[in-house]
Amino acid sequence: MKIIKATIEHSKLLSEIGKEAFLQAHGKSAPEKDIEAFTAKYYTETAFYKELNNPDNIYYLIYSNDHLAGYSKIAFNQTHPNISEKNITKLDRIYLLQEFHGQNLGTALFNHNVALSKKENQLGIWLYVWTENEKALRFYKKSGFKIVGSHDYQISETHTNPNYILFLKY
Repeated sequence: MKIIKATIEHSKLLSEIGKEAFLQAHGKSAPEKDIEAFTAKYYTETAFYKELNNPDNIYYLIYSNDHLAGYSKIAFNQTHPNISEKNITKLDRIYLLQEFHGQNLGTALFNHNVALSKKENQLGIWLYVWTENEKALRFYKKSGFKIVGSHDYQISETHTNPNYILFLKY
């Protein structure tokens, strides 16, 4: 296993793995046309290029035996109205391709991000999780996260997915 910081040069790679992992986890969460429009907007090489050009966004790639297995995105000092602490990290994504599930890669990538967050003197980490993503919910609850609210995640103009807001205080 190897974890490396993503750079602008990884934009195409992130768009490919990001779209595939998103579809595996959320592809049935909305009508097909809405999912297609969402991925066409947020999982393109151009979209990742813009994301990687923003210094607030920190991406990491995780490899297993030299095969890209997934990635994460975090941002420091991202407050949320449901959380009283101010110096907190938003865990925007941890995506693993299904073929790499069960190998503790998600745990390794999560622990890597928590260590980075603590190093930056953050007081905790939060994220949105789709209410029907039972596997992710089990993982985060097992890791000590608490549900602190709910959020309607906008997939399209006509469709939102119900999400929990989860928070782990250090």
